This record gives sequence, C-alpha cells and structure tokens, in this order.
Amino acid sequence: MTTIGKDISKAKQLLEAGELVGIPTETVYGLAGNALDPKAVSKIFETKNRPSFDPLIIHTGSMEQISDYTAEIIPELEDLAHKFWPGPLTLLLPKKSIVPDLVTSGLDRVAVRVPSHPLTRELLLSLDFPLAAPSANPFGYISPTQASHVMDQLGGKIPYILDGGSCEIGLESTIVGVEEGQIIIYRLGGVEVSAIKQVVGNVLILPQSSSNPKSPGMLKSHYAPRKPFVLGDLDQLVPHYLAKGKKFGLLSFQKAFEEVDAANQRVLSEKGDFREAAQHLFAAMRYLDQQDVSVILSEELPEKGLGKAINDRLRRASAK
Repeated sequence: MTTIGKDISKAKQLLEAGELVGIPTETVYGLAGNALDPKAVSKIFETKNRPSFDPLIIHTGSMEQISDYTAEIIPELEDLAHKFWPGPLTLLLPKKSIVPDLVTSGLDRVAVRVPSHPLTRELLLSLDFPLAAPSANPFGYISPTQASHVMDQLGGKIPYILDGGSCEIGLESTIVGVEEGQIIIYRLGGVEVSAIKQVVGNVLILPQSSSNPKSPGMLKSHYAPRKPFVLGDLDQLVPHYLAKGKKFGLLSFQKAFEEVDAANQRVLSEKGDFREAAQHLFAAMRYLDQQDVSVILSEELPEKGLGKAINDRLRRASAK
C-alpha cells in the first residue's frame, strides 16, 4: 500500500532499504532510488516501464557531493553550476566507476543535478548516496507536479510519496553538456536558454532524438496523454472539430473559447506569463486526459523564454 506524507526519516529508511520513494523537486516529482544500488535502479526502470537505453539523472544535496560521482567538470559547466544550483539545471559530466552503468545506459557521462526543493534537499543531505530520480510516472506519460499525481499513477507500486506540495517550476530541468569544446543544450527546461548564454556565451541546442539518447529526456514521443494530442492553430482547429461533432479537450495559452464547455478546457496563463504557464502545463494536460473527450487540441506558445521549453513538451506530446 502506498502512503503520502511529509516524513523525511521514513523516506530515508525506505531508500536505505533499497525501496523507491516519490520525491518532490522544484521541477516535477521524481521516482527516487539509491543511484549506487543496481537493484534499486532496476526497480526504477521496472516500475516506470522505462527502456534501459534511456539514462537517468542522479540528484545530490550539494555541489560538493557531485565530485564523489564525477571525474571532472570543465570551467564553463562549473560556472553554470555556481549560477543555477540548487535549481533546475542538469549537467552531463564524465562519470566515476562508482556510478553503475545501468544509470547512464552504458555511456561514459552521468547526468547530475542539485534540486532546490527544501524537503528533498534535506533528505538528500541526510543520505550517504545520491538518488536516481526520473519523473514519477509511467514512461512516456505526463510528468507529475503534485503528490496526488504520483499516487494516481504509481499507487500500489511504491511504498511512500514525500509530499512537498505543487512543484514551483513544473517543467523538467535543462540538460547541458560539452562536446569538443561546444556547450550543448540536450533538453530545454526550467533554466531559460538566454540565462545560460549570459554565463557561457553561444550554445548549440540539439534537436530531440528518437532513439539511443545521449542524455535523459531526449526521446521524440514523451510527456504524452493517453488520448490523441493535436497541436495547431486553435482558431482553425476549434471550429473544425465543432463542425465534426467531436467532443474534445482544449489546452490554450491565454484565450478561453466560449463555444467550448468550460469543464473541457484549460488556459495556462490568462496574462501570458510563461512561468505560470509552465507551472500549470502538466496538471492541465493530466486534467484534460481524464475528461470525457476523444482528443485534446492545443497550440504552441511564442518561441521565447520558457515558451521554448513548453513548446518542446507540447510537440513531443503530439508526436504519437
């Protein structure tokens, strides 16, 4: 039986016993296990039904602990760490042998970050191992931003969910690394591209991969509802689907549509605030996926700031 609570000591005891725990971060809720224990890591893949070629991110309580699991950090990435940790930034760094190959899918770099959620930081600082913690949801489905979302998806599969309230950011972390001297963004996320450029200068943003990802979160079809998810111009899509007599859900950036049942639509931010839209994105997708509709219609946001990362999630949700 799965329980929800705020007991850090209980979460600690379970993790030390090789069990999995749902944990809050500022980005999304994670499905956490001892990153140095291959059996615990295997449980993560099994519980999520996640393919083993998709690597995991390991989480620590401080920047100082990162050096226990990584061989080196180049100055540019260290500058990013000082600027954005604790926070929604993940770095790809050469791994030490102590990190199981299962965590990195056999690659020679490991994805690491220091989350800023106070409950999870306290938990991490109490442990003598890092936590591997992908999003706490079945593989490919919408990421959870509340403890109740984790319960809905993984209830009965894990013993405990640490409840830290709603996630402040609501989008996964930005993943950054270096190849041949070039700073590369592998996944758009909670740290904006412009903020990274201010620290390290020019960056290359990789197109998303459909197989054999170099870092976590690079699969083309991901973050998807169970129902078909259609991305386009809502001013054209809405009348088209109304004319067809189809019952649909609607996810818009700022505008509500009077001709659509209010219960079947969600507006991410009436005032056009990208941060507010990011906070609401996954919860809104999840809500619409549970409504009595046959398809969900949505639109892209302006391609700036966090809009880029939100659009990345919307495109991958519609990739099916």
